[in-house]
Amino acid sequence: MTVIEFPTSDKATGDDLRDQVREAARRAREASAELAQATRAAKDALLQDMADELVKRAPEILEANERDVAAARESGMTEALIDRLILSTGRVEAMADGLRTVAGLPDPVGEVLRGQVLPNGVQLRQVRVPLGVVGIVYEGRPNVTVDAAGLTLKSGNAVLLRGSSSAESSNTALVWILRDVVARHGLPMDAVQLLPCHDRASVHHLITARGLVDVVIPRGGAGLISAVVDQSTVPAIETGVGNCHVYVDSSADLDMALRILLNSKARRPSVCNSAETFLVHADIAEEFVPRAIAELSEAGVTVHGDEQVVAVGGPNVVPATDEDWGTEYLSLDIAAAVVESLPAAVEHIREHGSGHTEAIVTSDFGASQRFTAQVDAAAVMVNASTAFTDGGEFGMGAEIGISTQKLHSRGPMGLPELTSTKWLAFGDGHVRPGSAPAKPGS
Repeated sequence: MTVIEFPTSDKATGDDLRDQVREAARRAREASAELAQATRAAKDALLQDMADELVKRAPEILEANERDVAAARESGMTEALIDRLILSTGRVEAMADGLRTVAGLPDPVGEVLRGQVLPNGVQLRQVRVPLGVVGIVYEGRPNVTVDAAGLTLKSGNAVLLRGSSSAESSNTALVWILRDVVARHGLPMDAVQLLPCHDRASVHHLITARGLVDVVIPRGGAGLISAVVDQSTVPAIETGVGNCHVYVDSSADLDMALRILLNSKARRPSVCNSAETFLVHADIAEEFVPRAIAELSEAGVTVHGDEQVVAVGGPNVVPATDEDWGTEYLSLDIAAAVVESLPAAVEHIREHGSGHTEAIVTSDFGASQRFTAQVDAAAVMVNASTAFTDGGEFGMGAEIGISTQKLHSRGPMGLPELTSTKWLAFGDGHVRPGSAPAKPGS
């Protein structure tokens, strides 16, 4: 794993960058106070107009994206990363559809989670409130720009977006459009801001702006996530890497298993919910492994197999190394191993999994129950593709990220996960009984 060190301010180009980031955070804090009071109708209308404007101005978005893609290819960026960077008319429309879906979701702000009347008559309520200012640090995926803006605005938060330099033109075009719409709706433009992306010190200044930024969420590779979580003085939500597994149990319908495995791996290999390892029960390995390797090879996937997979898989298998089991390929590669039992599969996942998404294919209800109970992950699939771990697929419209930690949220993070709570107490002159304060001079 690459370790990223974000330069501290004394290593940066100067105090100007630090001041620029902190000033943006101050403006965002002011904007968040106003946005927190916005009605659901106002926020929904804003998101609907944002969606329409993205589609209307798609040509300028795609023109900006073409500049980013050309520069990425010239720099030698891998095709897996370029796939994340590329926008198309369809992807722009998908971003717009995500905004429309979020607009149609219930507003979490003001939701009463619990409440009671105390014996003394004081009425208590615990309600959802916006987090405030949310910082997002992410790599070359321009769709994150729109997803993050839509979710944070709907949940009453301001957002500071720190994308990568590889997507600078795309992100600039998108944020310019979003801010135009925010201003037209009479809301503060600084509710959506794009931070400088050419100096890593800007990340340091964002994640250490404690008191100005309420939470920071990193999205990207293991090095980026680890660096933000380790170095942040602002509370951070860890969105982990996706070393996802598909385990094919002895009772599995093999045709179903092939469909699920291919969809989990080859549908879009560059995303975090893509399967990176498949495990096969020994009882069906001789029948299933050759079929799986043939199907995967036809889809362009290279299989990195253990000795048993190599033995039955033939020349299309590359011998796996110890590093393969913990690798998030994000490419048309997958590791494969034969296991003796379901407990052995669970143990392999415990040792090498990232806590993102794990899947079992089985016809045995008891096996599915044991797997879901024993596997510790944000999402566990039974007879379904790992590709379903996604905010849109879970009915959230979009997601701010997929959290692999256990506090403050876990799994795809939608609108409720971008809120905190406050307690409201309503009394009628109530005072708490107790000892009277001592009088001066007594």
